[in-house]
Amino acid sequence: MSRLRSHKENHLVSRIGWLRAAVLGANDGIVSTASLIVGVAAAAATRNEVLVAGVAGLVAGAMSMAAGEFVSVSSQADTESADLERETKELRSDNAAEHEELANIYIQRGLDPGLAREVAKQLMIKDALGTHARDELGISEITTARPIQAAFTSAATFSVGAAAPVLAVLVSPTRLLVPIVAVASLLFLGLLGAIGARAGGANVLRATARVAFWGAFAMALTAGIGALFVTVV
Repeated sequence: MSRLRSHKENHLVSRIGWLRAAVLGANDGIVSTASLIVGVAAAAATRNEVLVAGVAGLVAGAMSMAAGEFVSVSSQADTESADLERETKELRSDNAAEHEELANIYIQRGLDPGLAREVAKQLMIKDALGTHARDELGISEITTARPIQAAFTSAATFSVGAAAPVLAVLVSPTRLLVPIVAVASLLFLGLLGAIGARAGGANVLRATARVAFWGAFAMALTAGIGALFVTVV
């Protein structure tokens, strides 16, 4: 006699909403604040001026991330709500046409017409709007927009990321401030890329190299501008 065993799957797509906001926030916090610090330091600013610039960048960046995420994700949420409202009206006004539309979606996915219509019928009996939202509009519990979650996640992770280069300023000798902040920031970026890839089930090495490259590019660019500013002035 065969023994039935439960088959448990562990998919990571459910993390996509908060993971995207968290990785974006922390990465932006490290890159933008470290670049600001390196650029100001390269312009021959004092240690206190560099520290003030870093803290100001942290606060301003966190607020900007929160506002930007809230506005952009709210726009997505508004679009989803409008589509669901429109779909609700269509289900009330012409249920038969909506049934046929859903059946055609299943036919295109490979079901024969008779089975597709029966599946559409059964699913619409149970949850017509939810079925159309998922299979026609592509809106599901996993992908639905959450503006407040995205805003708080981005602001919090930006602050954590930005705190790393600011702390590096506090522990760095003035003459070694730029290289220490740059190296520490690249290490933090590499760690962030690895954590994000691990949480999302992606390639760790590729993610780490990607964030480290762009972080180094941003810091090098701002350091060059800061040094050029000193030369010109």
